[in-house]
Amino acid sequence: MYISFTNSPVGNESSDSNAPTDGTRPTRPARGIRTVSSTVVTLGIVSMLTDISSESVSAILPLYITGFLGLSTIAFGVLDGMYQGVSSVVRIAGGYASDRIDQPKWVAFVGYALAAVARVGLLFWTGFAALSAVITADRLGKGIRTAPRDALITATSDPQRLAASFGVHRMLDNIGAAIGPFLAFVILLVVPDGFHIVFIASLVFATIGVLVLGLIVPNVRSRKTRVDAGEPKVRVNWRSIVRGPMRRVLAAAGILGLVTIGDGFVYLVLQARSDFAAQWFPLLYVGTNVAFLAFAIPLGRLADRVGRARVFVWGHAGLLAAYVIAVIPMADVAATLLCLVFLGVFYAATDGVLSALMSQLSTPDSRGTAIATAQTVIAVTRFVSAAGFGLLWYAAGREPAMIIVAIVLAVAIPLVAILLRPLLRSERTPSEQAAA
Repeated sequence: MYISFTNSPVGNESSDSNAPTDGTRPTRPARGIRTVSSTVVTLGIVSMLTDISSESVSAILPLYITGFLGLSTIAFGVLDGMYQGVSSVVRIAGGYASDRIDQPKWVAFVGYALAAVARVGLLFWTGFAALSAVITADRLGKGIRTAPRDALITATSDPQRLAASFGVHRMLDNIGAAIGPFLAFVILLVVPDGFHIVFIASLVFATIGVLVLGLIVPNVRSRKTRVDAGEPKVRVNWRSIVRGPMRRVLAAAGILGLVTIGDGFVYLVLQARSDFAAQWFPLLYVGTNVAFLAFAIPLGRLADRVGRARVFVWGHAGLLAAYVIAVIPMADVAATLLCLVFLGVFYAATDGVLSALMSQLSTPDSRGTAIATAQTVIAVTRFVSAAGFGLLWYAAGREPAMIIVAIVLAVAIPLVAILLRPLLRSERTPSEQAAA
């Protein structure tokens, strides 16, 4: 699973602009697919098709790399880190290019097309260097397309229903994330070691997604509208991002990111202890996605009620539980199911909550950059974590390596809680802080 904060309407204050100023409760906007534009639904379908493509591949990469190709866990650690981290390197650049040339659809198209072309490389290249190039191209495509796609969603949405628009897009995106691994499971069940068939199916879905985007989605250009409205250009205040509460949040995210290994490693540990057939491996990703979808709304509401920093920090206890359960002696089926549930809890408590926290602490003018900065911190630290864990596994073995990471995470969680103590006590927006 990858970490995405792109489903929040970052850089747009429309979600806050509808709150009444007289102290009354704001009117709750309507929910559901019927309340959003057809363009948002179409973009959701594009994301669903692309996620079917990408997640069907990511679900088999651990076994394909370490089992079928026979590469070491060090190699898998580097490749897994690249898979998680490369996209954030160009995410800000993709948004800048979209704003600069005022062509969000076609910048997003380049990103989707690049990822689709990368699928072709999986059919012909099998070495470490070749796989590195393929994964890099795929993740660069993801990084390029993210901000322009979100800009299209924002531009084609009713400001009063912007949250509903992103919610519908997120729902369709996650449906694809669940279908992809299940598709890989079915293919491997019918054709054992049929990895290349999975790659072909992935290419087909990615290509369909690119065609839907290019032929159906309109190119909404917003620069002329902003100029006509007389809105001044605003410079991003970088100092506000690297100072004060946000600096603490970025440091906390970086510390916890360094002890967050890729899901693929956890699944390899579960597969090794249970020794189940390779064709069942993709279902581990399906299980985590199902658990994530089950807990996302309850934990999101909990974060709004008790504080986003608190839920983000202690949500890592779910990750710690998954690490421990993966290696302690217990029934294999129970260990697998509990591990997947706790991984889902971890992602539900952190995926999006960090984005909301950074949005809460930033000003409207710097909101998009603040969230993108957090994305970059998470991606870079998890890249280092995946590569380091692959080396640790190679040197010490899978169970000792997992135990070491669990111990470090157990120490890191309370340390980060101390670091974020001011936020854990009271989480306030900049406007609330100014009024205090």
